[in-house]
Amino acid sequence: MASPPLLLLTDIRVTLGTMPLLDGAGIGVGAGERICLVGRNGSGKSTLLKIASGEIAFDGGTRFLQPGTTMRYLPQEPDLSAFANTMAYVEDGLGPNDDHYRAKYLLEQLGLTGLEKPENLSGGEARRAALARTLAPEPDLLLLDEPTNHLDLPAIEWLESELKSLSAGIVLISHDRRLLEKLSRSIVWLDRGQTRRLDQSFAHFETWRDEVLEQEETEFHKLGRKIVREEDWLRYGVTARRKRNVKRVADLAALRRAKREHNKQDSAAKMGAADAVMSGKLVVVTEHVSKSYDGRPIVKNLTTRVLRGDRLGIVGPNGAGKSTLLKLFLGIETPDEGLIKLGTNLNVITLDQGRAALDPVVSLANTLTGGKTDMVQVGDQSRHVIGYMKDFLFKPEQARTPVGTLSGGERGRLLLAAALAKPSNLLILDEPTNDLDLETLDLLQEMLGEYPGTILLVSHDRDFLDRVATSTLAFEGNGRWVEYAGGYSDMIAQRGEAVAKPEAAKPKTTARTAALPQTSASAKLSFKEQHELKTLTAAIAALQAEIVKLETTLAEPGLYNKDIKKFKTASNALVEAQEKLVAAEERWLELEVLREAS
Repeated sequence: MASPPLLLLTDIRVTLGTMPLLDGAGIGVGAGERICLVGRNGSGKSTLLKIASGEIAFDGGTRFLQPGTTMRYLPQEPDLSAFANTMAYVEDGLGPNDDHYRAKYLLEQLGLTGLEKPENLSGGEARRAALARTLAPEPDLLLLDEPTNHLDLPAIEWLESELKSLSAGIVLISHDRRLLEKLSRSIVWLDRGQTRRLDQSFAHFETWRDEVLEQEETEFHKLGRKIVREEDWLRYGVTARRKRNVKRVADLAALRRAKREHNKQDSAAKMGAADAVMSGKLVVVTEHVSKSYDGRPIVKNLTTRVLRGDRLGIVGPNGAGKSTLLKLFLGIETPDEGLIKLGTNLNVITLDQGRAALDPVVSLANTLTGGKTDMVQVGDQSRHVIGYMKDFLFKPEQARTPVGTLSGGERGRLLLAAALAKPSNLLILDEPTNDLDLETLDLLQEMLGEYPGTILLVSHDRDFLDRVATSTLAFEGNGRWVEYAGGYSDMIAQRGEAVAKPEAAKPKTTARTAALPQTSASAKLSFKEQHELKTLTAAIAALQAEIVKLETTLAEPGLYNKDIKKFKTASNALVEAQEKLVAAEERWLELEVLREAS
């Protein structure tokens, strides 16, 4: 780093029982640096961040904080119990010279009034209040542990914009790939107690990580050693998994092309053919379906169909009605108007975000087997529970571990293992990515890519939607839902903007729009600006397509070794395209604000 670090951790050591959690880990953060801290669940990321914040002690090493540096830390589970309301909680984090109006502004941007009582807050509301408290003082250094947990898409995109506008040094732990790609400039990888650093954006992380692990594997073989860390090679799935992922990306592209062709057909013709092909081919058919609660439309005049093998992503802000939509699709609720037809012989498995299906006192192995045997029935195969556990990145010694002692990510992984062992042809996933680390997300995406049935997916993870969904059903406001072929990025390219808020007519407000000068109602765009606004949408879509193409090129197996020049050219082009995309999106936002005010 060119300038002295604001925060420096060196040779940090922490031992839990007899096992070292951190063994020589370190991190340095300079002014304005944006670092993402990555590593698998249980590797010690949150512990290292707590040490950095001064929250907990450590067994060895040094921690240095530049005198006069203001620092704020966002924990995973904020505690508001000592405060009368959310405003009091946020203002308690302000210094004597801080702007108290910013506390009010941030709470409003995050959908809170400041009057909410801590005992009545949901997990998402508590997280929003904690974000406001962390950001309000505009500190020199921000330590953020999973800031997007429990946030909906509009809040995530607002947070992304807000963080990009700050000059603070940032250390960020997140499973949200899209957030990491857009914010990070450096990566610190925590693996087996130690840290490695790469001064490039997160877009380069997985290629770099695979190269490091392949080099380690080669060195082990050269020395004739037995590789004792087979769980790590399984977890990261270096060469073989990359090849499978390339094939899965190609398969997903084929599914999306097929979906686009279906969407081009006349809807009346589709409905007329429904009865003839209902058995096995059509899963859900809705015709002019509407549903309201207390006079508020949740679904209005929805006509769509879900075919066998579809992966339908459902996106919208909290309160839009995503859960109601799923219940309508499954026949749990009946519509006020319209017709819903369900396919025959549906065998449904549901994974909810609350992990309610898990008994905390039952062991991991008994959860998978039912406690009567050591075997797990997976489809038409019978497998030993230890071998099946390894598929989901559990160690053999965890077999007798009570579910209640597992981390959130491990419980999510166990729920997936239990669900995918059962025969099903329709999988309902409600926020499946919560608490999962990047490696587990890779594993989940791979399994879903091989799943032969149909998937209905509710998620706020933009990258996950891009990797899994063949079509996206997006909330348009006032009960209206529209289906777009492809994942989240495809939906944005077709819509020209992100998902709507529940207040459909209200334009999206971001920190950057607030910073723009207020325009009088009489102001109008010039002819040149009007033309620029029209062309920007197409330019943004072209840049997004170029980024996808470059990422596909970089995902080619063995590219770095086969053609290093091509690899470097594609890497540089990817960085340039991402920077152009950010600039184009910011310019579009400026012009759109002017247009809205005219």
